[in-house]
Amino acid sequence: MFDKKQDIYLPAEWEKQSGVQLTWPHEKSDWSNENMEDVVKCFASIAAEISKREPVLIVCNNKELTKKQLRMDTNIDNVIMVQIESNDTWARDHAAISVLSKGEKVLLDFRFNGWGMKFAADKDNLISRRLMMEDVFEEDVNFITKQDFVLEGGSIESDGNGTLLTTSSCLLSENRNEHVGQNGIMEELMNDFGLDESSDILWINNGAIDGDDTDGHIDTLARLAPDNTIVYVQELNEEAEDYFDMKLMEDELRTLKNKEGKPYRLIPLPTAKALTDDGKILLDAQGGPVPATYANYLVINDAVLVPTYNNPILDKLALKQIGSAYKDREIIAIDCRILTRQHGSLHCVTMQYPEGFLQKKQK
Repeated sequence: MFDKKQDIYLPAEWEKQSGVQLTWPHEKSDWSNENMEDVVKCFASIAAEISKREPVLIVCNNKELTKKQLRMDTNIDNVIMVQIESNDTWARDHAAISVLSKGEKVLLDFRFNGWGMKFAADKDNLISRRLMMEDVFEEDVNFITKQDFVLEGGSIESDGNGTLLTTSSCLLSENRNEHVGQNGIMEELMNDFGLDESSDILWINNGAIDGDDTDGHIDTLARLAPDNTIVYVQELNEEAEDYFDMKLMEDELRTLKNKEGKPYRLIPLPTAKALTDDGKILLDAQGGPVPATYANYLVINDAVLVPTYNNPILDKLALKQIGSAYKDREIIAIDCRILTRQHGSLHCVTMQYPEGFLQKKQK
């Protein structure tokens, strides 16, 4: 715990970054050999676009192989590659979360337990500590172990002004921190992220994306954006199974207010429908729904990387809507259908570090 809550600052994603982490797919991860070529191409596209604008930190099982898998247009001078074992590829949830505490740069290494003990995470849970040993961070970056508390980066959103947006379905779920209770969880969040009051935590109690196995990460549903804005998934099809649940979420968002008591500007995104190359609805390996969502975009320096799903009409609308929230940035589409087959998307496989955290090159 820090001494003074008000001296702690959790930057918003759209603030200046020193780089973005990817944890690269490999044969010992959940990705099957039949999907490996496609998922590597997707990761290579993400890495290439990031590297054109800021450093990309690649955690991988095999450095030499990973170098060969990068795209030709990758800015290799902006690539930091570290060989560390991993269970899987979801950096958003196993990477440390960056805060500023009284002006000091701090990495908070929360415990990752495979989204409530659903999947193995023993190697993923050690990655941030290993990165500290590899000197990829600036010398003045401090590291605090928070292994007594389970928290995934995809479960919280920050506006950079002392407000968090999250979901009760995830943070209050079983096999995470149920022994602490909601009051204990709120106290932990307030202390770690410098929140003044419990009302600075905005809870969403409804909404779910088909195929999501994170218990409802907020980055699949609604995202805080600049200028007091929330970008969110809207379901307009009254025949859809989740229509009423998503409508309740939309109603909740309309009631939210920022620290100044002002309601948020809401920008709706279409409900994503991922399509195969021949135009059929994409399913996972077990024949179930995939968690395609346009809310799972990544903000980087001067750009926003937006997941698309081979659905020209919906993809175009999503790109336009996200562009209206980030008017000063280039909006770049990345085909992320393959990521949904393992129940995630673009934001899930990345973690940004604020300015001054990552070294541009290793020593």
